[in-house]
Amino acid sequence: MFDTLTHSFKGIVNKIRFADDEKSLQRACDELKKTLLRNDVYHKATKDIVQEVQTQTKLKGIGKQNFMQALKDSLTNILQSSKSYGISFSPTPPSVILMMGLQGSGKTTSSAKLALYLKQRGKKVLLVACDLHRLAAIEQLTQLAESIEVDIFTPSQASKPENAIQVAIDAKKKATDAHYDVMIIDSAGRLAIDEVLMNELLEIKKSVNAYECLYVADSLSGQDGIKTAGHFNDKIGIDGVILSKFDSDSKGGIALSIAYQIGVPLKFIGSGEKVADFDIFLPDRIVGRLMGAGDIASLAEKTASVMDQDEAKNIAKKLKKGQFGFEDFIAQIENMKKLGSMSSIASMIPGLGNMASALKNVDLEQSSEIKNIRAMVNSMTKKERENPDILNGSRRKRIAQGSGLEVSDINRIIKQFAQASKLAKKISQKGGMQDLMSMMNHLKIPK
Repeated sequence: MFDTLTHSFKGIVNKIRFADDEKSLQRACDELKKTLLRNDVYHKATKDIVQEVQTQTKLKGIGKQNFMQALKDSLTNILQSSKSYGISFSPTPPSVILMMGLQGSGKTTSSAKLALYLKQRGKKVLLVACDLHRLAAIEQLTQLAESIEVDIFTPSQASKPENAIQVAIDAKKKATDAHYDVMIIDSAGRLAIDEVLMNELLEIKKSVNAYECLYVADSLSGQDGIKTAGHFNDKIGIDGVILSKFDSDSKGGIALSIAYQIGVPLKFIGSGEKVADFDIFLPDRIVGRLMGAGDIASLAEKTASVMDQDEAKNIAKKLKKGQFGFEDFIAQIENMKKLGSMSSIASMIPGLGNMASALKNVDLEQSSEIKNIRAMVNSMTKKERENPDILNGSRRKRIAQGSGLEVSDINRIIKQFAQASKLAKKISQKGGMQDLMSMMNHLKIPK
């Protein structure tokens, strides 16, 4: 996320070597201007940022820390176009959310991501398939709804299945009767803006009294994406923007440009293909990640949404006593999957932001070592999973035969796990990122 900007900022700040050196500050500001323009930041926004950074750095004293703080404050100010973060809910349920955007922007996936986000926060959600123009859209949304266990209303349930407006009206009736908290409409997109699309969206908005209209912007779209967002805002009205595909090689400037030019709040970012790769857009937290400082608060909130306090306390006790078993390990892998991609998690941890791009294609579910451990655990008895110390030679041979592995593989995994458990116990008692990285090495989890 913002990968090229983050690396560029680190290079820029190193140009300031001495206090009260105005030439070095000017060089840094010139480089900052070039970096922002290269990364699709609107030229007027770029001018304002550079001027603000230069002025504030001079006032506080030329130096690396003051330059970075001035840059952080300037970026935060631009992104704070509104105090309206997250979703606003209607006083009378259901709150109807209309998802809008061009075809290929990630609108359907973003609808499911938003549904999961709200479900994890205790909301009863109904997804509505109103994209009748893209053949695979209904099937895609149906599969996504099943994967996150959220109800869906499809055209086949409507009185006029060929009419998107009627589908939305019938879905609203169902949502009202069945006491849903939120109804999310996945509307049709187009390859380009046209009046038919706009008129259909406007009619859907009016007919179901949409409480929020969210525009899904492709992070790769650059200045074209800004213009399209402006057109949707003029014709339909945008209450907020969701930035999709932030795990791609996007330049990142679209976030700053939308906030500056359109003046509507950025509400969420989709930073991966997994449905869990979805974060609320809080300016100070996003800027923290942008500056390489991580976002522990968001990571803590995501963790709390997939693991209850009793489970967390139980795991902590087992770690301290060195009683962390194979069954616990598999359970935590499942929790990690719910948190999102490894790159998204790394970008939230201070000091690990640089690893995010390297972890972009790492998938715990596809890791050969995780598959081997899972196969081994599935071939063990409950007693063996909870207490690996009882795994003698005959038990290991039986487990190898049941999992399709060699006895040497079983011995290697058990040895690695024993070493990792000792390190985990040490971390739980003293803490230490270096020991955590060592534990990942012992289990051969890709870094």
